[in-house]
Amino acid sequence: MLLVGTAEWLKGEGRAIASVANCEIIEVTEEELTKASFLCHPQQVLAVFKTLESHVDTNLLTSKLTIVLDGVQDPGNLGTIIRIADWFGIENVICSADTADAYNPKVVQATMGSIARVNVTYMNLSVLFDSLPKDFPIYGTLLEGDNIYNQELTEIGLIVMGNEGKGISPAIRNLVNRALRIPNYPEGRATVDSLNVAIATAIVCAEFRRRF
Repeated sequence: MLLVGTAEWLKGEGRAIASVANCEIIEVTEEELTKASFLCHPQQVLAVFKTLESHVDTNLLTSKLTIVLDGVQDPGNLGTIIRIADWFGIENVICSADTADAYNPKVVQATMGSIARVNVTYMNLSVLFDSLPKDFPIYGTLLEGDNIYNQELTEIGLIVMGNEGKGISPAIRNLVNRALRIPNYPEGRATVDSLNVAIATAIVCAEFRRRF
């Protein structure tokens, strides 16, 4: 790890953090830090990390609740979903190949640090689902699904969330065996056609954790 910080930050907590982390330190001016940062008003320190090659043991998934993202493309949405997973104690987020890059700066920023605690893996979702036991719970949020508040949920399973504009792709939709819907209120009233995918993820995860 590499820490890049201003003299003011290094005089304060910076040196202590660096000594514990056993990392290289580079002192820069505020002007240099602004040029290096993607933010208009950066903090007094930047950290450079090596990205991890993430893998997931599909055997372990059968004992946990896991979020699966099918084509979520907005970096802010992906980062927020990773943060939501962290909040609700969901260790793994599995993404399709066409989902946004988890190490995109906007994604990392939106996670608010949760990227360090949630395992984000990219893989072929059809291959993943085929590797699971028969009738393993695969939940998907669909407009034609059943009201989530009236349905039996399980402590383990996959929660599939789809693309912002198109929802879950047809190929993956065919593999979902438990379709869920978040109802509007009052149900049936004319309203927007869908919720933001990150908001929907939070609502679904909250209902699962409320029960278990």
